[in-house]
Amino acid sequence: MGRAFLLAVLLAVALPARAADPALTFLMGMAQEILNQPKQAAAPAAALPEVYPGTTVRPALMKRLIDDCFLYLSPPQRAEIFDALNAELLKPANFAMRAPMIEYFVHRALQVRAAQVRLSQLSPREQEFFADEFRQELKTLPEEQATELRGLLERGLLPVPTDLNQRLLAAFN
Repeated sequence: MGRAFLLAVLLAVALPARAADPALTFLMGMAQEILNQPKQAAAPAAALPEVYPGTTVRPALMKRLIDDCFLYLSPPQRAEIFDALNAELLKPANFAMRAPMIEYFVHRALQVRAAQVRLSQLSPREQEFFADEFRQELKTLPEEQATELRGLLERGLLPVPTDLNQRLLAAFN
């Protein structure tokens, strides 16, 4: 997975709205951010402070948020997200941006969780409609990006329920 995914989740910016369904727009934007992040080595684990300097936010709260909002990822993947986030929040150069970074990450994590919940509540008919919209969206992507998107779905790196994930993968055929 790599740190690129972690920083994409941390500092993702959605694509301009193109799809009819806001959840699809969010999903495509998240995928685009993951794909556009440069590959980087994992950050070494740092000792956890009681709170992040200049804030009242405890690292344990951020870890719990990640565990609660990124349920579709494995525990090691969620730990990797936390480690990358923690490393960024502890960098002295990020002191002035620490609180906005936390606020942005919390907002983005809650968006991911809301997308998961919304997508998990789709009926089979709604899933098919969503997959049809996804298929149309795929036609607008360069072949290389479509291949990378397929890889993200195959590895389960997007917040999509298993049954919908299978429908989205079928859209590539």
